[in-house]
Amino acid sequence: MRIMRLGGLFLAASLASAAAQAQGRPDMGKLMATGGVSQLEGAGGGGLAPWALITGYGSRDSWGANAHYTGVRTQDYTLDTAGVAVGLADRIEVSLAQQHFKGSLAPLNQLSIKQDILGVKLRLAGDAVYGQDVLMPQIAVGAMYKRNKGVGGLGALGVNNVTQLGARDDSGTDVYVAATKLLLQQSLLLNGTVRATRANQMGLLGFGGDKGDSYKAMLEVSAAYLVDRQLVAGVEYRRKPHNLGVDNEKAYYDVFVAWFPSKHVSVTAAYAVLGEITVFNPTRQRGAYLSVQAGF
Repeated sequence: MRIMRLGGLFLAASLASAAAQAQGRPDMGKLMATGGVSQLEGAGGGGLAPWALITGYGSRDSWGANAHYTGVRTQDYTLDTAGVAVGLADRIEVSLAQQHFKGSLAPLNQLSIKQDILGVKLRLAGDAVYGQDVLMPQIAVGAMYKRNKGVGGLGALGVNNVTQLGARDDSGTDVYVAATKLLLQQSLLLNGTVRATRANQMGLLGFGGDKGDSYKAMLEVSAAYLVDRQLVAGVEYRRKPHNLGVDNEKAYYDVFVAWFPSKHVSVTAAYAVLGEITVFNPTRQRGAYLSVQAGF
């Protein structure tokens, strides 16, 4: 508890310091694409994994913000995410997102689950852009508080909460450390994130379960090639825990292309593989991912 209190005080002090630095109008001072895109849970990064980069184009003396919508369509499910995020002084990021997961194939064709996510990220060390002459990457720590808003469409089965599917809780917090290295001469971006989590399918099926309820460290990696100033292509992989007997949860991975026509808009398209979602529909889910972000 003492560590949590000290961590909260440090974060509050950092937020106050960043807010004091980030005064006036946004300066759009960062390089194109260096805020990343909006990740599925609302953080700045790739599509699947948060990166150590801070969202928006505000420099150390400014701030930036964006709004995004992401849609994922597989054979039997859809996932829609919408949210907003703010970056302060290229040091602090705060994000808010809502996910809406729906089924389209019986017996889960009426399934509807929503989840709210509040995220915060703090850059601790390094600089992905200006640290080209050192090996040290940009490093950030972050947390995502998630609250599941219940299960719809399964009333006939007497199910209206994820705990009735075997989850231990309907809310939880993920904590992660991300390291991002941008190699401008090689046109490469490399990211590694280690996330401590109890979440089932990002929290859409709750937290913990009959197969496990402890925090587990899961690796998430991204590699991207900067084709030119406006186009980025890459791959991502994200491990996830297997806590529920009704969900044979597997890793996520994707292949993506992100287009940045200007600093105000980005469009990301991907082919994503999400594994099996539940034993009621044991099919490997794969399909299209499309995300649009607008901001400054």
